[in-house]
Amino acid sequence: MPRITARFDTLAAAKGWDGDARSGAAGARAVPESMDIETLFGQHTFGLAEMRARLPKQVYKALCRTMDHGEPLDPSMADVVALAMKEWALEKGASHYTHWFQPLTGSTAEKHDSFITPNAGGGAVAEFNGKELIQGEPDASSFPSGGLRATFEARGYTAWDPTSPAFVVETNAGCYLSIPTAFASWTGEALDTKIPLLRSMSALDGQASRALKLFGVDSRVTATCGPEQEFFLIDQEFFYRRPDLMTTGRTLLGAKPPRGQELEDHYFGSIPDRVLAFMMEVERTLYRLGVPVKTRHNEVAPGQFEMAPIYENANLAADHQQLMMITLRKVARNYGMACLLHEKPFAGVNGSGKHLNWSLGTDSANLLEPGDTPHDNMQFLFFCTAVLRAVERHQDLLRASVAHAGNDHRLGANEAPPAIISVFLGDQLTDVLEQIERAGTATESKQGGLLGLGSPVLPNLPQHAGDRNRTSPFAFTGNKFEFRAPGSSQSVSFAATVLNTIMAESLDEMTTALEAELAGGASFEDALSGLIAAEVRRVKRIVFNGDGYSQDWQDEAERRGLLNLRTTLDALETLPGEKNRALFEKYGVLTHRELESRHEVALDQYFKTVNIEGETTADMAGTMVLPAAVRYLNDLVAAADRTRTLGVETRGLTRTVQIVNELVDELRDALDALVAQNAELGGEDVHSKAYHVRDNVIPAMAQVRSAADRLEKVVPDDYWPLPTYRDMLFVK
Repeated sequence: MPRITARFDTLAAAKGWDGDARSGAAGARAVPESMDIETLFGQHTFGLAEMRARLPKQVYKALCRTMDHGEPLDPSMADVVALAMKEWALEKGASHYTHWFQPLTGSTAEKHDSFITPNAGGGAVAEFNGKELIQGEPDASSFPSGGLRATFEARGYTAWDPTSPAFVVETNAGCYLSIPTAFASWTGEALDTKIPLLRSMSALDGQASRALKLFGVDSRVTATCGPEQEFFLIDQEFFYRRPDLMTTGRTLLGAKPPRGQELEDHYFGSIPDRVLAFMMEVERTLYRLGVPVKTRHNEVAPGQFEMAPIYENANLAADHQQLMMITLRKVARNYGMACLLHEKPFAGVNGSGKHLNWSLGTDSANLLEPGDTPHDNMQFLFFCTAVLRAVERHQDLLRASVAHAGNDHRLGANEAPPAIISVFLGDQLTDVLEQIERAGTATESKQGGLLGLGSPVLPNLPQHAGDRNRTSPFAFTGNKFEFRAPGSSQSVSFAATVLNTIMAESLDEMTTALEAELAGGASFEDALSGLIAAEVRRVKRIVFNGDGYSQDWQDEAERRGLLNLRTTLDALETLPGEKNRALFEKYGVLTHRELESRHEVALDQYFKTVNIEGETTADMAGTMVLPAAVRYLNDLVAAADRTRTLGVETRGLTRTVQIVNELVDELRDALDALVAQNAELGGEDVHSKAYHVRDNVIPAMAQVRSAADRLEKVVPDDYWPLPTYRDMLFVK
């Protein structure tokens, strides 16, 4: 029987990439492509510069008012915009266009239509009109709807989002025009992540602008986001030899290697040449699409990396985040690698998150900028207190916004915050709030000063007034809050929608309280100070600056009455509750039916994800691991028989036979149990199925993995059918 030699796979992968491999000519050295950011940036977007050059002035100004101030766009202008957009896209080489939307799958969807229109002379012309720009009609029956649409009810609409610029996607075979759109049912209900996000931004703008007027500021307020993206890169040689990675995005089997991240030498280390070449192509592609990528570096685990953009309007940031994930996966193939966006592709090393940096501001000011003396910056203290109030009241909703099967492997471990939602403020702001709590007002702010490094050749560094905290799920980091709980594979749209909506409620209620005090004759300063002091005292339990990983914090959080929703299902149970239903309906973000649908979709996705993992684990264990172990056991037994025939004492061989035989028995028993649980499914409704896979399939998978991983430690490489962690994490 032929054997698979894993060592050959490793050698092939290690030798499989040449720095000149993309040059196109044998023996020719690749000429680095230009990284002139000013030339590249927005090159493939129908942005402001293109619109200004191609549109009549009045149409251009109307579009700007829509983008900058949220004014409705006159549909009569759509034909003019469509013509200019088509001509621009054709010049870029586009032959088709698509309405690009984000259904409840968490990823993107598109249906391509050609610009071609036959003419009377037997030829064809390229046409694209305002109706085609404004509205598309993809089949809505096969996308997740959570009961909003029955399977036989197919009609759905895509609607042009003029606030997110159209862009051209380049491929080796050609180009096409992508038009960001919203996706709704025939009955007008949101079937995507964009519509609720835009609604939440409008709600936040309304309440924040109302609050600002009390401070003498008349301005529109925009929510901004900057989502960081962590990911793993492995050689394609290994990816395609691992059915679990191909099917589920994570390794369902795999023993911990002798070396993982213990030496802490990968983090911020020199980026490997192959990875750096990949990153630079990703950046060039994203710059052309108008995505402001700023940061790249090695992350903590071997094979783990991060790229991150600058802040943008939350809707644009969500669109760009999807483009980043698409681009990372696509470009990795050009370099013979696979990009893994799963939250926990490898057990025993850090998983990947998508830290969502969130703030809000006007055209001229960040409303979460404390300044040098935050104790007397009452506008900042008002908005900061509103954030604390929102997080304290809606811990459940924030936790539910990041709840899915992949994130359950990550939250609470050493690379991610715990499932308990709390806020880190740092020493300076905590001190200010403690002064307010005690005395009703604050009189001073801690200052950082200068940090001397003990050498005359090194400069004195400005020292911040407080440290950072990597264990906090919601941390203040200077002029924004960093929501560290989202998983690396997730869309940021729902988390941003939740943040915007709970902040809108908080600002609404605080502004209403202020207005009542002012109507009663109180001065603005007294009313504001009193309100902030009262709210700080009420919500102080949500502030925690210590070690979020410690058992002491688990105990302390319970004493404070904070929620600890450890698993996806624990969190999802809270989503359709009356508090959350009333919140979303009051601010017009989600109707009751739309919220229920998202709960249903989340449960269904959880069940299907774990079910696929369970079936894949059983398949790999039964058809790959078990046969390899049996082959090895058969050869051991044959060797033992031969040595006995020769009268040779083989205690070591006999012991090895016993060890392998016991592990084979253990794997067989665990596999039988998993197959039975997979077949059970847990009931007829998705709710009971989800609980079945959590409570029965996941533990059964763990038992199979335990036996398989111990077999990996004793079965020789040339019998073992799967690339190992040692190979996948370190071959770059």
